[in-house]
Amino acid sequence: MADTALATGAPTRALKYGSIAKDRRWALRLSYFFLTLFAIFFLMPPIYMFITSLKTSAEISAETNPWWVFNPTLANYIELLTQDTYLIFFRNSAMVSVIVVTISMLISVFAAFALARMRFWGSTLLATGVFLTYLIPETLLFIPLFKMMAMVRDATGIELMNNWWTMIILYPTLTVPFCTWIMIGYFASIPKELDEAALIDGATWIQTLTKIFIPVALPGIIAATIFAFTVSWAQFLYPLAFTTSTDQLVLPVGIITTLIKGDVFNWGQIMTGALLGAAPPLIIYAFLMDYYIAGLTAGATKG
Repeated sequence: MADTALATGAPTRALKYGSIAKDRRWALRLSYFFLTLFAIFFLMPPIYMFITSLKTSAEISAETNPWWVFNPTLANYIELLTQDTYLIFFRNSAMVSVIVVTISMLISVFAAFALARMRFWGSTLLATGVFLTYLIPETLLFIPLFKMMAMVRDATGIELMNNWWTMIILYPTLTVPFCTWIMIGYFASIPKELDEAALIDGATWIQTLTKIFIPVALPGIIAATIFAFTVSWAQFLYPLAFTTSTDQLVLPVGIITTLIKGDVFNWGQIMTGALLGAAPPLIIYAFLMDYYIAGLTAGATKG
């Protein structure tokens, strides 16, 4: 009887495992199929930009295959990188981004630590309100901010318009709320026993933050830093609305305003400038992608 049961059970298990293996193969095929479509769809624009950046204006306007370079040239790169205006745009963007990231992280780390660990009346409501401010689009905010700057100028005589450093004041309105929300989720995922033990040993709240929470929450801090840098580097609306002089423009607006003259589009240099402008965030994501994903995952599932 036992031998008969084993004999009949073995084919059943084999069929079951064979069905599972077949389903897994189909799942892998579908996954690779859709991943390939996803990669093609999202890689086509940068590839086309790179191809166009290697063409002359005459070849771009010619009726030839747009996906092939017949006479490749680096003239667009050389001409753009030797222009003082483009280097000024790049410098302005770099300075604004670095300062905004520093300000955003200083504010968000302390604010998130207070809201996540130093429980007080209304902390949960305040944390939710901080995140909700991020959901307000900048298309609705730039008009009130424009009015506020006019009021500051009338009251103090300080001209905030048409200055690259004005972006240092404006960008944190976009970066601080979301960075704070990410850090709240990450701080909330840290066991409470750590800060309780530190407080019992006589550590202050500042010491607890700097010596325990910041080292443990480093992936979340890196994720928030990458987000703040990306927003401040790629922001377009605020610098378009608040700066006009060429020497005060940042990279996204500078490329559009100087390389598009009326109805004449210098597509080769536009694509070149866009590719060069996308290089810093791309390099950062390439080296810190694991930390960015870990930080966003913790911020989305905790707190």
